[in-house]
Amino acid sequence: MSEYNYFKFTNSVLLAPLLAVLAIWTIYWFELRLGTNFNEYGVYPQTLTGLRGVILSPFIHGSLEHLYNNTIPLAVLTAVLFYFYRKSAITVLILGILISGLITWAIGRPSYHIGASGLIYVLVSFIFFKGILTKYYRLIALSLLVVFIYGSMLWYVFPVKAGISWEGHLGGFLTGLFLAFVIKTKLPIPKKFPWEHPDYNEEADEFLQHFDENGNFVEKVLEDIEEGDEPLRVSYHFKKDTTKPEE
Repeated sequence: MSEYNYFKFTNSVLLAPLLAVLAIWTIYWFELRLGTNFNEYGVYPQTLTGLRGVILSPFIHGSLEHLYNNTIPLAVLTAVLFYFYRKSAITVLILGILISGLITWAIGRPSYHIGASGLIYVLVSFIFFKGILTKYYRLIALSLLVVFIYGSMLWYVFPVKAGISWEGHLGGFLTGLFLAFVIKTKLPIPKKFPWEHPDYNEEADEFLQHFDENGNFVEKVLEDIEEGDEPLRVSYHFKKDTTKPEE
């Protein structure tokens, strides 16, 4: 990775979660500043005007507690997405917001559905299932870590608590699962050792030449210099000390 690409990569990992958090906090600040709320711009199912909430609802929160509860997971999961799935991150975010919002609009109760929790469920679901599907050990480890931290969120895709948009959570979960299957990601090519290549020749391996057929270490002795060859000569040059001795 060149210095420019590394700088660009590092910037995206840091900048993406910062922008996401800044966006939702700025909208909430405007609500406080204007003395109003933007709840009516959320998803209102099965209505034409409610469709605008598909795009706007992730930025709207009903209270400071609601906003705070979504801030840390959104920042962490967005950073993880851009770090491990950099080339697919923007696609996952855009499609995640649109598809999960449409599912909420289609199956939701007649109420305003707001908050970034739907997108958070998209990210949790995508990161978990994508890691399992890739069968790449580092991404599988990431999937297990996500389950360990956010596994309890699974209960909230069901109507277990009043006042929570379980439809939005379910829509986000299903969207992340869907995107994990349809979005292709490029995995790093695992490094192969010389003996893993099909054209590997044991007899030509310098390391194995230090062992006999029984596996015992044998010191490799340099071959005698052939007659007529000039032996290696080493010349030492001593520099005369010209410093004046102390009196």
